Amino acid sequence: MESKRQRQVAELIKRNFSIVLQQEGSYIYGAQPLVTVMDVQVSPDLSVGKVYLSIWNTDNKQAVILQMDEEHSRLKSALAHRLKRHLRRLPDLSYFMDETLDEMNKVDTIFERLYSDDQMPEGQQAGKRDE
Repeated sequence: MESKRQRQVAELIKRNFSIVLQQEGSYIYGAQPLVTVMDVQVSPDLSVGKVYLSIWNTDNKQAVILQMDEEHSRLKSALAHRLKRHLRRLPDLSYFMDETLDEMNKVDTIFERLYSDDQMPEGQQAGKRDE
């Protein structure tokens, strides 16, 4: 269970790292990929942080993560500059892909195909959402 301070630090990092990516991201991984910070989890001692990213508009998502790892010091210093009045020490960050939206789109596509092929039971089809 996360402590209140863990949640506060995670939210601070999430909000400010999003701004850092808006400012520095195009220099690191180019203007084409769209990278969004989905979640940040911080260890209980606030020394390690996991940043979960959603990456769109590119086929090679892992390449974006690798480019961010190469420019880790640049990203960390930009984030530290934004958080210097809030945190004494910035957690050591590592980046991970968040597949939640991709999985959601796959499931949605499967349901749409089932609805179009009339393979869903009658009771289920009545509950279909309007789009």
